[in-house]
Amino acid sequence: TINAILVITFLSCNQQTVDTKTEGEKLMNVSREWSKVAATRDVEKTLSYWADNATVISAGEPTLKGKQAIRQMVEGSFKNPSFKISWEPESVEISKSGDVGYMIEHDDLTVNDSTGNPKTQHYKSVTVWKKQADGSWKNVVDVMSPDSSK
Repeated sequence: TINAILVITFLSCNQQTVDTKTEGEKLMNVSREWSKVAATRDVEKTLSYWADNATVISAGEPTLKGKQAIRQMVEGSFKNPSFKISWEPESVEISKSGDVGYMIEHDDLTVNDSTGNPKTQHYKSVTVWKKQADGSWKNVVDVMSPDSSK
């Protein structure tokens, strides 16, 4: 039993404590950076924030699974000259282990209507992120829904 106590003590001393507040701030900054990258219309840089197996769910649209499906959506959106998207994280939660986080975000999407005038739609989104082996964060689930409060 002494050996068991020593092993438990050793293991508990070696567990890293994650500063979830600092990790949350880092993740919110990653999201803000991603929004700025999307505004440049750079397909490759925009795609780099999603994990290879990511899922995108938007109200009224088919669910997109994987980078190839997401690429088609991004390329199609960027081909529309009036398309603009930006977002701002509102809140973040990081798991105690520090390897998963989620955010509530506010999104603005603008495209020209049938008369050629810009029309901005407001969305709320939930994004789920997973920390990668290299310490970077990748989006694994992106769910966007119209924001009826706007």
